[in-house]
This record gives sequence, C-alpha cells and structure tokens, in this order.
Amino acid sequence: MTNRYFFEMLYVAASCIQTWVILVCTLIVTPFHCMASLKKATCIVQDDRADCSHLSLSSVPQDLPSNITSLDMSHNRMTAAHPDSLKQYAGLLHLNISYNSIKNLDEGLCRNLAQLQTLNMMHNQVYLLKKEDLSHCTKLTWLNMASNKLKLQGEPFSLLQSLEFLDVSNNKLQSARLGSQPQLPSLVTLDLGHNDFTTLKSEDFSFLKDSPFLQVIHLMSSVSLEKLEPGCFKPISALRILSLDGSRKSSTLIPDLCSELSQTAIGTLSLRDIGLKNLTNRTFLGLNKTNLTLLDLSGNSISKIEDGSFQWLSGLQTLNMTGNNIKHLTRGTFNGLKMLKNLQLTKALVKSQKSSLPVIDDFSFQPLSNLESLKLQNTAFANITENTFKGLMSLTELDLSWNSYLHTERKLTNKTFVSLADSPLRKLNLEGNALVAIEPGSFLCLKNLSILLLDHNFISQMFSGKEFEGLAQLKELHISNNVQAIDLTPESFVNVTNLSVLTLGKSLKAETLNHDSSPFRPLSNLTVLDLSNNNIANIRENMLEGLDNLRVLKLQHNNLVRLWKMANPGGPVLFLKHTWRLISFDMEFNGMDEIPMEAFRNLSHLRELTISNNLLNNFRHSVFDDLTSLKVLRLEKNMITSVRAEVFRSPLSNLSVLVMGKNTFDCTCESILWFVTWLNNTNTSVPGLRDQYICNTPLLYFNDSIMDFDPLSCKDTTPFQALHILTSTTVLMLILIALIYQFHGWRIVFYWNILINRTLGFSDAKVEEGKEFEFDAYVIHAEEDTRWVERLMYPLEQKTCRFCLEDRDSIIGMSQLESIVNNMRKSRKILFVVTENLLKDPWCGRFKVHHALHQVIEDSRDSVVLIFLQDVHDYKLSHSLFLRRGMLHERCILNWPPQKERIPAFYQKLLIALGMTNQLQE
Repeated sequence: MTNRYFFEMLYVAASCIQTWVILVCTLIVTPFHCMASLKKATCIVQDDRADCSHLSLSSVPQDLPSNITSLDMSHNRMTAAHPDSLKQYAGLLHLNISYNSIKNLDEGLCRNLAQLQTLNMMHNQVYLLKKEDLSHCTKLTWLNMASNKLKLQGEPFSLLQSLEFLDVSNNKLQSARLGSQPQLPSLVTLDLGHNDFTTLKSEDFSFLKDSPFLQVIHLMSSVSLEKLEPGCFKPISALRILSLDGSRKSSTLIPDLCSELSQTAIGTLSLRDIGLKNLTNRTFLGLNKTNLTLLDLSGNSISKIEDGSFQWLSGLQTLNMTGNNIKHLTRGTFNGLKMLKNLQLTKALVKSQKSSLPVIDDFSFQPLSNLESLKLQNTAFANITENTFKGLMSLTELDLSWNSYLHTERKLTNKTFVSLADSPLRKLNLEGNALVAIEPGSFLCLKNLSILLLDHNFISQMFSGKEFEGLAQLKELHISNNVQAIDLTPESFVNVTNLSVLTLGKSLKAETLNHDSSPFRPLSNLTVLDLSNNNIANIRENMLEGLDNLRVLKLQHNNLVRLWKMANPGGPVLFLKHTWRLISFDMEFNGMDEIPMEAFRNLSHLRELTISNNLLNNFRHSVFDDLTSLKVLRLEKNMITSVRAEVFRSPLSNLSVLVMGKNTFDCTCESILWFVTWLNNTNTSVPGLRDQYICNTPLLYFNDSIMDFDPLSCKDTTPFQALHILTSTTVLMLILIALIYQFHGWRIVFYWNILINRTLGFSDAKVEEGKEFEFDAYVIHAEEDTRWVERLMYPLEQKTCRFCLEDRDSIIGMSQLESIVNNMRKSRKILFVVTENLLKDPWCGRFKVHHALHQVIEDSRDSVVLIFLQDVHDYKLSHSLFLRRGMLHERCILNWPPQKERIPAFYQKLLIALGMTNQLQE
C-alpha cells in the first residue's frame, strides 16, 4: 500500500470536521486541553505552554511567563482580545481564544504577535472581518474562524501568504466566494461546511486559482447544494479530497458533481449520509477520467445498485458501503472495479419483500480480482454456496463475523469455503455466527490461512483433529467464549502444529485436560495459551510438556484451589516446570491459599506474574527467588498479612510495577517494617499506595494506610518505658478527673464548702458590719413567684437568717415607696428571684431595680444576689433590670438546681453569698 493511498484512507476516516479540528487543536494548539475536565483554579503552565481555559476569565492574565509559545484561553468570558494584553507574550506561536464572546479581531493582535502561526477563534461572535484585521498575520499557517457570524468586507484573507488551513464553517455564509482576486497561495485545506449557500458558481473558487497546493475542501452537513454551475471546480483543478457528508439535498446532484470533478485530480470522495437511494449506471459517469481511489457511500439508504454502476471507477481501491439497505448483489453489481482492494459491506445488506434474507448471487464478487479485504460483518445472508466468493483471486482477509444466518444448519462443512479455494486467504473472522459444530475438512481448501477467529459461538463437540485439516500454516486460533462444551483429545491439534497463539477461554469442558496425554504436546511453536474461565479443577503435570517456546499462559478464573496444595494426592502439581521461557503468567481467581516451594522454579525469564484475587497468606521463604527478571507483580485482594524480606526481597529487587493493595496487612514491626522501608526508598510504581494498602491490625493502625506506620517505633524503647508508663498514667488520671468533675463536680464543691465553712464560718464580713443591718437580705420577686419563696426560702430563714419580704415586713404608716427604701437600707443584701415574670413586672423593673442598682454602685458588687429559677438571656436581664451577670461576682449568681439532691448544695452557696456565719444543718 503506497503512502499516498494510506494518507487518503486515514483522512477520510476522520473527515468529520469537528473531529478533525479537535485533533488539530489537541496536537498543535491546546496540548493540555485534556485537563479541562479537572477543576482548575489557576492557569497551568508547563514548559513553554500555558493553559488558562475554563477559568471564567474576562482578559488575558498578565502574570504568565513572558517566554511562553502556546496560550489556551478557550472557554472563558472574554468579549475582546486586546492587543495590549498580549504584548508581553510577543513570542507566541499558537493562540487559542475559542469559545468566548469576542466581537471583532483587532488588527493590533498580530502586530504584537508577529510570530503567530496558529489562531483558533471558533465559537465567538466576530461579525465584520476586514483586510486590515489580518494584515499583520503574515506568518499564520492555521486559522479557524468557524461558528462566528462572519460578514467578509473586501479581501480579508488576501495577505495570508503562508496560510495552509482555513476553516470558516458554520458562519451562514451566502457564497463560497471568499475573495474576488487570487490569494492564499499556500492553502491546502478549506472548510466551508455548515453554511447557507445552495449554489456553487463558476467564479466562486476563482480566488484559489493560484493555490497549487489546495487538496481538501469540506462542504459538509448544512451546505445543501442544489445547483452546480459549469466549471465551478475548474479554478481548483488540483483538488484531491472532497467531502459532502450530510448534505442530503445534494444526492440528486451526484451526476453533475461527478461531471464537474472530471477535470480535477480528485482521489477521495466522501458522500456519507447524503440520502442516496439508488445507484444507476450513469451516477458516476463523470468520474471515468479521474484517478478516484477512495469512495465513501456509508450511512446512506442505498437499496438498489444497477449493474454497471461502478464501471466508470476503474482505478477505485477502497469502497465503503457500510450502513445501507442493499437487498440484492448480482454478478454485475461490482463490474468495472478491477483495481478494488478494500470493500466494506458492514450492515449493508437487508432483507427484501421477496426474501427473508438479502440475496448474494453466485459470482457476485468475481469482478473483484484484486480485492484483498472483504468485510461482511453484521450482514446476514441466506447461505454460502460453492460459488459465492468465486473470483476473489487476491483476497487475504474475509470478515463474516456476527452473521447469525451464515448457514441454515449453523455448522461448517467441507463445502462452506470451497469458493475460496483459489484465494490466498490469510485471515478469516467467523466470530458470533452461532456455529454449533465444525465438520472434518471444513478448512481443507484454506491452505494459506494464518488467523482463524471462532470466538462467541456455540460449538459443542470433541475435536478429533480432522476439523483443522489443511491449516498447516495457521498461526493463531481463537475459540474463546463458547459454551464450555468443547472436549479435547491428544490429536485435537495435530494438523496445526505451527500455531503460536491458541485461545480457549470459556470454551472447554472442565475435565478435558485431565488426560494422560496432553492435547497441546504437538504445539511446540506455541507462544500464547489462554485457558481462562473454564472451571478447570484438575490438570496433569505434563499438560505443558513440549511447549518450550510458551511465553504467555492464562489460567485465571478456574477452580485450581487443590492444584498446589501439599495435601493434594500425589503432592502439588508442578505443571510449570516445562515452560522455562514463560514471560507472563496469570492465575488469579482460583481460590488458591498455598504456593509450593518449587512452583516457580527456573522461571528466570518471567516478567509478569498475576496471582491476585486468591486466598494467599503465608509464603515460603524462597518461593519467589528464581524470579530474577520480574517486572510486574500483581497480588491484590488476597489475605496477605506480612511482607517480609526473606520472601519478597528477590522478586521486588528489579520490579517496575507492584499491585498488592486490598490485603489484610498486619502493621507490626515483624510483619511490615521491611516492606514500608522498601516503599519509602523504591522507584517502583505502586498504584493506589495511599488508598488501597490499609492496615487491618493492630488497633492502633486499623484502617490507616501502611504508609502511616512509623518505622521508628520498632527501635529499642527500653529507656522510654518508664516515661511511657508515667505519661500514660497521668493522661488516664486527668481523663478520670475530668469525667468525675463533669458528672459529680457539684458534690465536690458542696462538700468542700461544708469543710471550709465549718472551719472558717460562712461569713467573711466583720462583726460590726452585721450589726448595721436588721435583715440579711431584701427579697425582690414577682407576685407569681410568691409561693416558691414561701416554700423554699422560709425554711432557711427559720434556721439561719432573716429575709425582708415586702408583703410581710412593710412599715405600717409609711407609704409603699418609703417602706421599700427603708427596708432596703436595713438589709445587707438585695436578693432577686429572677424569672420571666419578674422581667415583665413594671414595679420591680423600675423603682426597686433602680434603687438596688444604686446600692450596687454605692456599696459593692456583693450587695446584690441573683437567683435564677429560669434560664434568662443576659440581653433580657439587661433590658429589663439594667443588670448583667458580669456586674456581679460569680458567687452572687446562683441557679436553682432541677435535681432534688442538689438543693442542699444550693443552700450552701446561697448562705455563702449572703455572708452568714451560721452553719446549715444537714
């Protein structure tokens, strides 16, 4: 395949302009755009590139390195690209300001960025574009103005002598004419898709007549051409690639389009999803003098192809018909395609009214003598006859995968592929064909076959060996994901001795390998063997005997729990002793809890070992010693508690990747010290080290990362044991004292007061001070609280002190105000019984409180005592009584206890506050 042909195939495969633009932006303009999915707070600067996308910025940051060459300001809130804001970044080569709200392109932008090569302004609101706006952008090679509101004034692109890529798609342009005079001499690709013009006039591309390098034009999707004027492509005769994908109204213009392209160098024509219904023998008549090599007709609704429709495309090499509604292929369908090498008919054939399945006539592919690849996957047809593929003399690859109706009996016979007897077929894909059996000699005529895919079928039989007769050149045989009903014999693979890859995952009967003679013995060239997902419980020690070249062995998802047990009858089965060249071995999900000492003996070439998701815990000291070349070790999700040097030093010495997370690690000095030390000093990649390597024991480290284990704790701690005991005892005592004080502190205070006051007395007042007063306290309370005072204050008065109560002790003959003033003067303390009712009492809240406050100021802070029967906020107290707790000593503020057992302690505090010397009887 030539480089030119490869280029055309690659380009058409990505002809969707959005995908192409994203690819270019990723590789050229925004190398860090993939990080946009992460939440960024600031610009990301790496090397000489700055990514400031998705930050809701309204202008270009001024604190970036001045030597950056690439700046991404996409997906922000810029309304203008001010030249001055970019002046300090004069070395910029690539600028991306797409997905903003910029309304115009300032001519000073390129004046300040004289070296600019790529400019992406797609998805903005640029309206008027003038010549002056781009006059200084002489070094631009890539310009994207897609998805704006462009109105071109004059010749805006005339000075862009170096421009190679120009995208003005999705701008509602009314014409393909971007200028009136020749310009853009270096242009290679022009995208005009998603615009509103319906006619290509003869002068539309005249502005490109001096553009000898122009090769690609996109007129995709919303460009719905209805008319092509004669000679419209004449000025761009060097055109090689044209895409009209999605332009549904253009389907009737295909003959005219082909005629106009007859005078060009067109090599690739993409007509995907344009609504084509039928192909006639005149549809592509105009292309008979062209060198078209690739035609893409995928995604259309083609139901009928008239014989000779492709006769004008004698040089065509690739034809893509994927996703159509073809009902019938005849002997004349592909006439004229003598040079065709690749034909794709994936999901292209459907049933018709006359047949429940699409019809492929005998010899339908006979004209395709040079065809190398034929893809018919997901394309059901009735049967394969002895002449279906006749004439395919060059066919090397045939894809018949996922064809449920490949054969009415759902099995392969010795006649199925007779029509391919003259084909040098090397790869045959029969995946997903619902096959139930392979008869002897089914592949006898495919002598050159090297790859055979039989995965995802329902094959249920014993392979005697005759099924693969004739496949002496077969290199790869894939029979995975069947129904676990295949039985093997010692002769199963005697006719495919050159096999290098054999996959039998989820296909074999569980006991099929428990035979004296191994079915794999003839496969001396085998390098890859997959026996996974077969529920195998028993295998013989000689199963891999003779496989001296085996490199990859897969045994995961089986039931080999007893295989390596010392208690196994006859001892552990050391089946790996014949595979000394093994490089990769996978035995996860087998329920193993033991590995014998000799299991990996002499496997010095092993580079990747996977024994995850088992029940392994204790390893013998030298079990891994021979694995000197190991690079990848997977041991996650086992029952490993300790990682000791005597076991793991050898395999971990040259390791590149270690996966041992989600085990039950015992984070003690004996079990984990060496491993933690190794992790702290190794360059080996250990995925999930912080999150998946979690301690299970002891309790000190439970559920913590093993990286939190402190190696210093394993040093000699004898000198510090006494200090440890002392500090531990101190901490425990402090905690105990805090708990006791929290729950029984009031008792302590109560008995302490009793002790102190029995010794020193309740009062700290002088004897002379007591003689000045007739009452110990004047009681102020709300009328609603009278009952509480009588019930709880009177008993105290009878024993130890005397209170002045307004109702009881008023002076007869005096006014109420004078009586209150005199009684307050005769009282050493003023006692407030504070409740919500008191705060609402206007008499208490005015005169009485005013006089009490005066006494506080005149005497001292100890002259007023507050008893709170309810929880009253300090703000209310200040608002109603003009008092705050902070004005009084702490001992003068008491709270009535809700518990009966604390009432005696309350009385003790009250007596102390009143300063009495008598002691309270218990």
